[in-house]
Amino acid sequence: MFDKLGIETDYLIAALLVMMVFVITLCIVMIARYNQLASKYRKFMKGANGKSLEERILSRFREIDSNKSQITDAVSRIKILEDARDTSFKKIAVKRYDAFAEMGGKLSYSLCLLNDDNDGFIMTSMHNRDGCYTYVKEVIKGNTFVILSDEEKEVLDDAISMKETLNTR
Repeated sequence: MFDKLGIETDYLIAALLVMMVFVITLCIVMIARYNQLASKYRKFMKGANGKSLEERILSRFREIDSNKSQITDAVSRIKILEDARDTSFKKIAVKRYDAFAEMGGKLSYSLCLLNDDNDGFIMTSMHNRDGCYTYVKEVIKGNTFVILSDEEKEVLDDAISMKETLNTR
């Protein structure tokens, strides 16, 4: 009969065998997935009646609500830290030197602390045999309104040239 239609039976049988192998493979995969699902279902329902199942579900919802409140709390704490980070000193430079030509050793220093807007201060401590003198000079937008020593200019320039190490915006 197939010969009259021009279909060779050898090719037809080969095609049918390939399709049978495919269908059998598909059945095996589906049976395996069904067994996995059935196993999970039995485990979930093991010893559970309607009331205990409802209690387990409600318990999970309470856990989710608790997690939501903890996440909200954590987000508000992160916001506080981000606000503090924006105004904190991130650019720091220090230079030690001998302020009085071999009279005090290298115990004098200038320290510059700036935030991202280059606002902050320069603290200079000058040490000699007779004592120690400390000065603080305000820095606004990278500028001061008082005369700076060479060391103070150097630490100011060093601090201004520092790049922000953590930029999360």
